[in-house]
Amino acid sequence: MKLALDTNVLGYAAGIGDDGAKRRRAGRLIKTLADHSLVIPTQVAGEFYNILTRKGGHPPKIARKIVLDWSAGVGLTAASAATMDAALEAAAFFNLQIWDALILTVAAEAGCGLLLSEDMQDGFVYRGVTVANPFAETLHPLLASLLEIPS
Repeated sequence: MKLALDTNVLGYAAGIGDDGAKRRRAGRLIKTLADHSLVIPTQVAGEFYNILTRKGGHPPKIARKIVLDWSAGVGLTAASAATMDAALEAAAFFNLQIWDALILTVAAEAGCGLLLSEDMQDGFVYRGVTVANPFAETLHPLLASLLEIPS
């Protein structure tokens, strides 16, 4: 199954934030799921760069290298004009933040079955993509099955 990663998962995996448990969990999660096709929407790559420079204190050139290194290991997927139109529709219809709708729409167009995100509603399904919070106390059954954890 293809999986898309949201910014918070990458940020924690890169050591950004004060929550050590989430940093460890994000790192383990990405290592465990490395056999699956991982997708990073370009919106996420841009947000990741911002948190690396703003919250992480990385100089821009170092942040750029980190983003490119992460992107090289997975599929970096861009939005088209049609993708943006679909995201605007999703944002309006489901009352989503536009950038979350764009990430979700890119994940759907990339053929992802799961979007790992702490910020979006756990269990929300859009165009075949299920949002799963990898930091929830009880993991969504789809994510738990990929991690081989009984739900």
